[in-house]
Amino acid sequence: MRKIKTFNQFFIPGIILFIGFLLIFTMCKGNIEAAGGIIANEPDEPEEPGPDIPPPDVNIESGAVTIIEASGWLETFFVTWEKLNNTSLYNVYYRGDSAADWIKIDNPLIREYGDYYRADVFGIAAGIYEAKVLPVDGGGEESEEPAKASNILVNAHDRSGFAFNSGKIPGAYAMDGTPKTGARIIYITEQNKETVSMAVRNNTNNREETFSGLQNILTAYEKGYEDRPLIIRFIGRINEKKNPPFSDNEGSVMIKGNSSRPLDMNITLEGVGNDATAYGWGFRTSRANCVEIRNLGFMLSNTSQKDTIELQNSANIWVHNCDIFYGMPGGDSDQKKGDGSLDIKICDNITVSYNHFWDSGKTSLLGNGAEVPGRITYHHNWFDHCDSRHPRVRAHKAHVYNNFFDGIGKYGIGATMNSSIFAEANYFRNTQKPLLISMQGSDIADGSGTFSSENGGIIKAYNNYMDEKSANSYKPWSSSNAVEFDAYEVADAAEAVPDTVKAKKGGAVYDNGFLSYAYSADSPATAREKTMLWSGRYWRGDFSFAFAESDASLVDDPMPALLSALQNYSGSLVSVQMP
Repeated sequence: MRKIKTFNQFFIPGIILFIGFLLIFTMCKGNIEAAGGIIANEPDEPEEPGPDIPPPDVNIESGAVTIIEASGWLETFFVTWEKLNNTSLYNVYYRGDSAADWIKIDNPLIREYGDYYRADVFGIAAGIYEAKVLPVDGGGEESEEPAKASNILVNAHDRSGFAFNSGKIPGAYAMDGTPKTGARIIYITEQNKETVSMAVRNNTNNREETFSGLQNILTAYEKGYEDRPLIIRFIGRINEKKNPPFSDNEGSVMIKGNSSRPLDMNITLEGVGNDATAYGWGFRTSRANCVEIRNLGFMLSNTSQKDTIELQNSANIWVHNCDIFYGMPGGDSDQKKGDGSLDIKICDNITVSYNHFWDSGKTSLLGNGAEVPGRITYHHNWFDHCDSRHPRVRAHKAHVYNNFFDGIGKYGIGATMNSSIFAEANYFRNTQKPLLISMQGSDIADGSGTFSSENGGIIKAYNNYMDEKSANSYKPWSSSNAVEFDAYEVADAAEAVPDTVKAKKGGAVYDNGFLSYAYSADSPATAREKTMLWSGRYWRGDFSFAFAESDASLVDDPMPALLSALQNYSGSLVSVQMP
């Protein structure tokens, strides 16, 4: 049995790179044989990353409070300290690479968890940082004995993929991870989600009007007069509440542009720490460009569409580092886990990266088939004991690279309706039908189509690893299998697919010119390790569950133990230090 566990240890990039080089060296030494672009003989690997690696010499100096731990992650770090019985107010400061002088963090970033407090620092560039914690007395005076943590290493996010095309930067952060010029921040908790207020420009004279409730604030942006970037930070478990002021009437928080044109929203929606949870609700976009969604856990979303995250009519969207669990069931037999975990329609320039999908049913539908094809990237996502659609692509152009397909019950990637998919350096373990083209090859091996009777697309495949079970249901193109193939294998990532290679139903050919951005693909083994280390919420989130190997055969129905754990999840947050 493989254990998925929460930890508060930092994995420095040098160690990860070393592991990658070591694995590559071992594979070469072990006489890897490449057949049709599939790594055919990879050595055994551990079922989870190795033992926790301690952070690189973080220095802790206690003062009026005793610091327990400090650890960096991706453009953030945290510090925890023992609770003082006679103090309920603290000030926390940081400085380092992107902050030369001491900067005081916002009060809501300081939270109580039983017998300790935790503060998270956000919006910082990669580098080395230090923090100091000072208790504040009843008269508002800070202690003169600061507790300090120093030499905290912070890494940068991986900003690869189509979301950054056209010179756009999704969300309210700049490319270095610091807030864009003029960015404003609001904090959402379970207690204030319907009452939080913000002034928003709402006419051509830049006159401001104050709106209350998260959905009402976002709706005020629809007129298009407000152009200041907005960072929305969610704290702890926040429960479902349909209709404004918190969500729309479908149970989603809607980010929408103008009724006549899309808008560059420059909005980031992010969780604080490792336990921010959207419990019973999700997100939708419409005509909303330049949006970022990150570091949130989505549990039992209860939206009218049964989609946890639904992106529509939008561009330059980046969804990353989220944990996505079951949604509430729909009416069909294959919607018992919800419908789409992350569905994308009528969109262009989207990146979905470093997310952890937990036993999703219909993981990600890409396209309704009728729209102008868009360009989408999926990379370093952990599809963990999921069923199907990783993604299922209609018409669009998708780059699917460096993902970990782990115990997949129905199929991995599906190409339909003239889509072009480049499947590169993915790791397939215990996966049924890793790559499928509609109405040919493995898709119809059992007599009828696995997912539809739609026309096919074309999958270009390079350097994917498949274990024995995965490879058993995979049929690449060859001169003797030029019709019933699942993908066309290339010997180099830049190699073109010939126009003579066509989908059996519909005659689609591959678009060799759609991949237009620079990126660096890991080997499949390194991608698997990085995905297991970094995907999902920061520091692996606060939710732990163990999958058994036999769980790969459970499709459509939720796993009772996982469903029960989600239904009983409450979190351990006690209080938030509000202004």
